[in-house]
Amino acid sequence: MLRLENVSTWYGPIQALKGITLEVADGAMAAVLGANGAGKTTLMNTISGLMHPREGRIEFSGVRTDHARSDKIVRLGVVQVPEGRQLFPDLTVGENLRMGAYVRRDRASARDDQAWVFARFPVLKDRLRQLAGTLSGGEQQMLAIGRALMARPKLLLLDEPSLGLSPILVRQLFLTIAGLNRDGTTILVAEQNAHIALATSTCGFVLETGRLALEGRCEELRDDVRVRKLYLGGK
Repeated sequence: MLRLENVSTWYGPIQALKGITLEVADGAMAAVLGANGAGKTTLMNTISGLMHPREGRIEFSGVRTDHARSDKIVRLGVVQVPEGRQLFPDLTVGENLRMGAYVRRDRASARDDQAWVFARFPVLKDRLRQLAGTLSGGEQQMLAIGRALMARPKLLLLDEPSLGLSPILVRQLFLTIAGLNRDGTTILVAEQNAHIALATSTCGFVLETGRLALEGRCEELRDDVRVRKLYLGGK
């Protein structure tokens, strides 16, 4: 579904991604691991069109997207939940959800999808008229994911979804994310919490200072000495 070939992205004079080549298969749940500054957010922003690579090629479902506008990429089915959620705090929960469907023309189906979102995040239905900025951190993350789902993504990009959440909420959230994957949504999640990411994903990629250092099935990565030492607290 998604293919990157030798992708390099810069922030001005600083190269943040260095020749990234990877593939995410249709139906997969893939994890991107790495410390702060490894390039996880840059990778997500490059895939979603918020940044454009200086070198390399990106294809989604056979369509080249490395220099496409981000709104075109959304219409193709790639939708990102950004780090820090980036909700509209002065809009209600319902209004934020409707913003997620802004590229759609099928209003009736969008209403049905809102009910589908409520089935996965029941608390959002209870908070429908509440301002997004007054929600708890966990509720805001649910809303950010729900807003993205309103765009009917084929590929859902999640950037640090566990950020600022308690361990119990993180487990609950990743169970829901895994459920979305089982329902047919391909997912690429960038996450510092390697334990939960590897436990719920099928394959993974490890970034180090902008380079792809390791990749493989998650059970293989969990047993890799380098991954255990750097991210799992093992030896």
